[in-house]
Amino acid sequence: MGYWDLEEGKDCVPKTWITTKVATAMGLVGSAYHIVAYQPETAVEALTRATSGTATMAAMGAIFGMATCLSAQARDAPDDPTNYFIGGCSSGVFLGARTHSAVTGIGACLGLGTVAMLTKVGKKEGWRITGPPRL
Repeated sequence: MGYWDLEEGKDCVPKTWITTKVATAMGLVGSAYHIVAYQPETAVEALTRATSGTATMAAMGAIFGMATCLSAQARDAPDDPTNYFIGGCSSGVFLGARTHSAVTGIGACLGLGTVAMLTKVGKKEGWRITGPPRL
């Protein structure tokens, strides 16, 4: 089962597990590219960078999944795109706290929240990025 197959506002743990796995994979890939682009001095430094980046992304995925699901339950509005904005914004605030930067947190909150909300709106309305146009 995929993320979109699970009911909104219910099954918080499985949804959070899926977002955590996806974010962890993205963190691993991003860390690998970062290590290749900016060669570390030692293997320990490379391992530290990879672990830090991957753990940060995994935490952001978990925060997004849980915040989105809990806001859907608390607001009693499971299909509302605002839940996704809240989840994305929560992840952005965590990133700001992780980097000790309010500007990063505010920017990431607005950016990730908007992307998440537009993703939900697009899913609800059937937006497509690729494929032949519908006439």
